[in-house]
Amino acid sequence: MPYPEAVNSATRADVWAINAAPCAVVFRIVAEADADILCRALNLFALQQLIPQQVDVVRADDVLRIEIVSDEQSWHRAQVIGEKLRNLVSVFEMELYPLENLQARIRQSS
Repeated sequence: MPYPEAVNSATRADVWAINAAPCAVVFRIVAEADADILCRALNLFALQQLIPQQVDVVRADDVLRIEIVSDEQSWHRAQVIGEKLRNLVSVFEMELYPLENLQARIRQSS
C-alpha cells in the first residue's frame, strides 16, 4: 500500500471543458428529510475529488434545505453535478447559481 503522500489527490480534469476556469457556485437543494440524502449529495462531489467550501443544512419537519458552495469546478461540471443532484430520489428541487449572481440578488433584496 502506498504512503499517503504518494497518492495524487488533485482534482479530476474536466475533459469536456479543459480550458474553463474554476468558478464559485451555489447548489440549493430542497429534499425529503431522509437519513442518507446528505451523504448521497456530498458523495457526488467526492466522486469528482471536490471538497465544498461550505455546506449548510436546515431541517424543517420532513424537509431538508441544503446549500452547498463550491469553487473548484468549471461551470460545465457544476451543471453536471447539479443534474445528478436533481435526479436523487429524495430531491424535490435543485437550483444552481454562480456565487456572484447570488450575492448580487442578496444585495438587491436588502
